[in-house]
Amino acid sequence: MNGGDSLIIEPIHTDSRESEHVDLAGFMEGVKRRNPGQTEFIQAVQEVAEDIFEFIEGKEDYHRWQILRRIAEPDRIVSFRVCWEDDNHNIRVQRGYRVQNNNAIGPYKGGLRFHPSVNESILKFLAFEQTFKNALTGLPMGGGKGGSNFNPKGKSDGEIMRFCQSFMTELYRHIGADVDVPAGDIGVGGREIGYMYGQYKRITGQFTGVLTGKGMEYGGSLIRPEATGYGAVYFLENMLKTKGQDLAGKRAVISGSGNVATHAAEKINQLGGKVLTLSDSEGFVHDPDGIDQEKINWVKAHKTRRRGRISEYADEFKNATFHAGQRPWGVECDVALPCATQNELLGEDARTLVRNGCIAVSEGANMPTDLDGVHVFKEAHLLYAPGKASNAGGVAVSGLEMSQNSERRSWRESELQQMLRDIMDGIHERCLEYGDRGGGYTDYVKGANIAGFKKVADAMLAFGVV
Repeated sequence: MNGGDSLIIEPIHTDSRESEHVDLAGFMEGVKRRNPGQTEFIQAVQEVAEDIFEFIEGKEDYHRWQILRRIAEPDRIVSFRVCWEDDNHNIRVQRGYRVQNNNAIGPYKGGLRFHPSVNESILKFLAFEQTFKNALTGLPMGGGKGGSNFNPKGKSDGEIMRFCQSFMTELYRHIGADVDVPAGDIGVGGREIGYMYGQYKRITGQFTGVLTGKGMEYGGSLIRPEATGYGAVYFLENMLKTKGQDLAGKRAVISGSGNVATHAAEKINQLGGKVLTLSDSEGFVHDPDGIDQEKINWVKAHKTRRRGRISEYADEFKNATFHAGQRPWGVECDVALPCATQNELLGEDARTLVRNGCIAVSEGANMPTDLDGVHVFKEAHLLYAPGKASNAGGVAVSGLEMSQNSERRSWRESELQQMLRDIMDGIHERCLEYGDRGGGYTDYVKGANIAGFKKVADAMLAFGVV
């Protein structure tokens, strides 16, 4: 090769169709081929792609630069071994992950989940959803998710501490305040965040905002525990306002009994609604008298301090009944808030809610409704808020915690409450902007998908192929 010559490498395509315009079916065929057996991830991509392909029709840049294909391919997936010692001196081995999906608009941001069901498919779906959710908040945060198949239930504080320290001993090299900022999720609360933050500080010697959901003593933010549940109710309230209604007198069924569910119940009570149900993995309780604040406080203490089961609620409060192995969607209601986990509300459950007169659903969990259920709600023109919009309150306040950490300050609760309300109002407005189907019907799924996609996609176009 002569001095002025350069070597030109022809691009290699494993499938020539990847560089051509494809329709929705062709795109999803490629997603399934590249991610065999990853049903949760494929479901999440399908739900988004159904709306995005309609939006990008005729928009050449989004096609030519393969934007959706790139968002549906994580920047990186880190998988690692986590070894720890239990109280009986047995060496235990778990698998840890961090999926860094997209950082076009800010550092990767998303929770850590400790649960036996954790696998690559679930974390990829969560990180993909998180990318759109974070974009909807208007804050500069990318999308990520992580966790482990470690089960904290039944473990002692010492065992949980040793696991968290071992987990962070590997994870620390992949995160940072301006790189990737994890938070809590299922199985990861304030205790686990504290153990992990302590280990990060021990290893690096740095006191930075590398985790959110921290204790108030070391950089945490007020209203973070309440934010996801409150935000889901604020979004529900905004949807009802478009129909000239509010929550006063509305009957609500809620799934879950953790942080999101109990705070959603709390806010519904404050706005004049009546909460009828809560649940856990063993079944649900139905309280026709309503789950008021005194009862919610009992559930919070029962779940966080006593680590008890929701079935015991029926022993504590008269007229309440426990329904083993069932979900609460058959209880007649006006509004529903699935706040437990993915795919807990199936197509037939959605049909039951519609038949029973439910007028609005606001998701407090990530992808709790399966695709069949989503289609049922859309066809019925229900007020239906997908989790990427309605449960964004938690990550929004996490983003505010990052800002407070960077400024070395704390905001008052009243300021944060107003900021949360403003952010949820802004998400609702963006969904209205892109979700109008005409005839007074707003498709909030479409609105959330397009608004989130457009922000991330336009940033990616600005960067070129990186």
